[in-house]
Amino acid sequence: AHHHSAPPPNRNPRRRPSPPPPAAMDEQQVLLGISRSDMLARIERCGRDPAMLDLGSNMLLHFAYEYLPDPPVSPTAPLSLAGASWVPDGVDRISRLPDVVLRDIISRLPAKDAARTTALASRWRPLWRSAPLALVDNHLLPDGGASGPLIIGAPSPRAVTAAVSSALAAHPGPFRCVHLTCSTMDEHRGEMARWIDTLVAKGVKDLVFVNRPWPMDLRLPATLFSCASLTRLYLGVWTLPGTAAVPRGASFPNLRELGLCMTVMEDRALAFLLEKSPVLEFLLIMWSQTGVRLRLVSHSLRCLQLGYTHLEDIEVVDAPRLERFFLRNVSLPGTGKFTINSPSRIKIGGAPNLRVLGYIQPGQTELGISNTVIVVVDPTTNLICMYNCAVSINIANV
Repeated sequence: AHHHSAPPPNRNPRRRPSPPPPAAMDEQQVLLGISRSDMLARIERCGRDPAMLDLGSNMLLHFAYEYLPDPPVSPTAPLSLAGASWVPDGVDRISRLPDVVLRDIISRLPAKDAARTTALASRWRPLWRSAPLALVDNHLLPDGGASGPLIIGAPSPRAVTAAVSSALAAHPGPFRCVHLTCSTMDEHRGEMARWIDTLVAKGVKDLVFVNRPWPMDLRLPATLFSCASLTRLYLGVWTLPGTAAVPRGASFPNLRELGLCMTVMEDRALAFLLEKSPVLEFLLIMWSQTGVRLRLVSHSLRCLQLGYTHLEDIEVVDAPRLERFFLRNVSLPGTGKFTINSPSRIKIGGAPNLRVLGYIQPGQTELGISNTVIVVVDPTTNLICMYNCAVSINIANV
């Protein structure tokens, strides 16, 4: 069974399982609070090739990118402004369509092409400003993102950063989706803070926000937690703010999908996110950089996916709608080592609708389950199917 089996709505099911993070980055804690230059110096003192740092960082970023959702728009061939050449008789029938249809067309274009529609005809000029915009910074690269995400060591795309700032300032919102993955945020802290303020004010719905390290633990602006319009949020390579820094009354009342990749977070920050997301249905945590105790209390969550994550405890306390729980390659607390056979402790209490639990490692996982019995075990995938019944059992060495 694939770890993206039965994906939630709007998720791309084509993802394949990624390889584990590279051995060069096994020790998580050494990355926190250390600059790139200090890390390079440490590597050289150890007699290792400094190029290994960028290689390891790129592998980690590639790993994180694999779990990000695809944007709903893709780069296209240059938009023709030839007007009359579109149809044989030279009649522009598209411009005669209702405003609501034209806005929908614009919202399905990459941001650069959407802006160019203002040059088609006077009929289109006001529509761009009122259409929900899709802004993907990767599409603003010279090749339109065809070569894939930028690698560590490549020049910082300052032109792209400037274009993002211009687009966010020029469009009044709302933003259908914004995917920002190209910028080394530490070099653009002022722009980063303004981006978040603008997105909160203009009502972004789908946000993917990834920092290209270094540093690995750059703190995410707390104002993001005031973005009540979000329905999907993916964060990569950030330190989540402490709950004391979050604005009073902050919540995600419309958030249905949350992904946390390569993040640094406290137990309370994770609990706070769940508490403030009353309709959350899908939660992904991939390679948390610090140990996390997950105590799941959510009356809306349907799917939980954890992978390569430094978890100290997993306890499902009260999750009446949880149906699928996927766990891959957790790390052994205290070692920072990622191995497919790492021990972990899982306690499942209030999850009466849980049907799929995977991928449990044979002989390595201690599993405590209440009011549930396992009826099918697939030895080839370690995928467990479960049905509710009125018994209590404790299972070790599944």
